[in-house]
This record gives sequence, structure tokens and C-alpha cells, in this order.
Amino acid sequence: MKTCLVVDDSRVIRKVARRILEDLGFAVAEAGDGADALAWCRTTMPDAVLLDWNMPVMNGIEFLRLLRAEPGGAAPKVIFCSVENDLARIREALDGGADEYIMKPFDGDIVASKLAMAGVA
Repeated sequence: MKTCLVVDDSRVIRKVARRILEDLGFAVAEAGDGADALAWCRTTMPDAVLLDWNMPVMNGIEFLRLLRAEPGGAAPKVIFCSVENDLARIREALDGGADEYIMKPFDGDIVASKLAMAGVA
């Protein structure tokens, strides 16, 4: 079973994402910020990461850059999932190593489509 790490400071968003991902057949882990997510990845590298941008402690772009520098950190497919809609921010995420980008709010069809586009679903 493929694993997806949901990284978002909103418990509600994590719960919604978990339900969608479990329906798609993923085992799901959760982290409330980038630092917790990085610690999790250092013990168990997921197949995919659904990643928020704006979080306390460590934001999404900082996490992404550190993840990609970790041993095995190039492997997970990272999908940013954020309210950030400025084209420069989206480009920054993709240039920083994200595989796809989803705007909040999202639904199951969007998540499934982006996971398929990233080659992980």
C-alpha cells in the first residue's frame, strides 16, 4: 500500500485529506508543520506528500527544500495544496521541487487527478 503524508497546520484539512486519500487506497500519516513532517520522513519516506505552504515552525517551501536534500528525499511525489494563488508563488513551489500544485479548497476528484498526473495513483 502506498503512503501519503499530509502536512497542514489545519486539523480539519488533514481530516478531509485523510478521508480522500484513504478512499484512494493510501495509508495516511499526518504532520502539523514542516518540522514534524521532516522528522517523519527521516524515519519513513512516504510515496507522496500533500503539503500546505503557510504553517508555523517550518513552512511548506522550507520543508520541501530540506526534504529534497535528504537521502531518498527525491523520491516522494510532492503536491502543494495551498491558498497561495500568485503565479510567482506557484512557480517557486514547482521550481523548489514540487511535482504538482492544488488550490484550496479541493475535492477528491482534484486530489486523484493530481496524484495521477504525478504518477503516484
